[in-house]
Amino acid sequence: MEPPAAAESAVTVVEISEPTAASAGIELIDQDVMQLRSMPLRARRVIVRLESAAVVFHSVNLRVRTRTSVRRGLLAYVTFGSHAKGTANGLPVRPGLMLAAEPGAEASFVTDAGWESITFLLPPQDISAQLVARQRESEFRLPQGVEALQVNAEKVRELFSWGKRLVDIAARQPALFNERKNERVAARVELLETLLATLGAATDFEPDRTDRTRQAQSLIVKVAENYALSHTGDYLYVSDLCRVAGVSERTLEYAFKDVMGLTPMTYLIRLRLHRVRQALLAATQGSTTVSAVALDWGFWHFGDFSRAYKECFGELPSDTLRRKPGEPQQ
Repeated sequence: MEPPAAAESAVTVVEISEPTAASAGIELIDQDVMQLRSMPLRARRVIVRLESAAVVFHSVNLRVRTRTSVRRGLLAYVTFGSHAKGTANGLPVRPGLMLAAEPGAEASFVTDAGWESITFLLPPQDISAQLVARQRESEFRLPQGVEALQVNAEKVRELFSWGKRLVDIAARQPALFNERKNERVAARVELLETLLATLGAATDFEPDRTDRTRQAQSLIVKVAENYALSHTGDYLYVSDLCRVAGVSERTLEYAFKDVMGLTPMTYLIRLRLHRVRQALLAATQGSTTVSAVALDWGFWHFGDFSRAYKECFGELPSDTLRRKPGEPQQ
């Protein structure tokens, strides 16, 4: 990641109320968000760019599913607030748990109200250079995909608290980082020191039987979701999802209810509703119709579709289409 240019702010604070636009304007991560409850979304993201590194804070007020991957050759280390409830790739968030992800790897999160997380992003060579200088290079191993790490709970809490203090100060006083390179460099050095101290006490997470069950359920849901997204115009049945996931209907039902809190078909309908909304918000005036977009995503009964859309997002699809780009929902 290049240092922030003079015209680019080192600090970005975004209040998110539109799930389908969660990734807009972010150069660091790709994020797909879907609400699992029908109520107004209130999420917050704070990004503090520290030359080659960055610290990203997320919070959310309701149950959502996110699929997140990191861009541009950055490693990601994810920590969670002490009151965060939810799962990461099926693993329940708990004290001492953190994630390590290689560049481009995708992690699936299901977050409940009160969720807070801090993600530390930095190039692999930054960590390697620090360890080589200390003659500790043999200690560093690049994560393969997304890995769960087990660390002393106090160590992880200290790392999260360090990141939270940083983003709180940056949100209140952005000029401290926007206008002062020395502050960004000093914070980056402190980030590396704090992160390395935490990783030095980390071991591979050893899931128990319940954890392995939840991870397997999360994978079933992901396979079914991927299939649904690649067959957007088809009318899918539960039998299709069972076939592609290689499980029985009962196993599929348990997986979706345990991971998402919804039945498979309810979840997939909601997923397609989010894709419809994304298309309607991106459409220009007169370029399409609600019916055309609904058909693209497999909705054939327009009355049922409109009712489901309004229940999910609080407005009719025609209202979404009429809204000008950037205009807030009434």
